[in-house]
Amino acid sequence: MKTMKIPNAEHPITIEPSASRVRVIVGSKTIADTRAALTLRESDYPAVQYVPREDVDMSLLERTDHESYCPYKGEASYFSIPSGGERSANAIWTYETPYDAVAPIKEYLAFYPDRVDAIEELAL
Repeated sequence: MKTMKIPNAEHPITIEPSASRVRVIVGSKTIADTRAALTLRESDYPAVQYVPREDVDMSLLERTDHESYCPYKGEASYFSIPSGGERSANAIWTYETPYDAVAPIKEYLAFYPDRVDAIEELAL
C-alpha cells in the first residue's frame, strides 16, 4: 500500500490562481493557452503552472501508460506530444484523482519545461 502524506510546515504545498496568462508551445503549435492556470508551489521545488484541460488542445496529445506516484498528490498519468518527437515523450502529467489536500489540480495538466519549446507566462 502506498503512503499518503499531508502537506505541512516541513513540506508545504500551496495552490493559487496564476497571475499570468500561460501558453505552452511545441514547434509552431500552441498546445495550451489559458488565463485560468493554477500555480502550485511545493516545498523548495520550482513553482509549476497547472493548466485546465479545457484550455489545452487535447487532440495534439497522446496518453501514455507511464505513471508515477507522489505521496502528497497521488497517482500521476502522462501524455506525450507526438509533434514534439522523442523529446516530448511523457511531457505532461496530470493527477486525475488527486488527494484532498491538492484537489484543485484535478482536471489540470502540467508540462515539463525541458520537453516543450516554451512555457510562456504573459501579463494578463
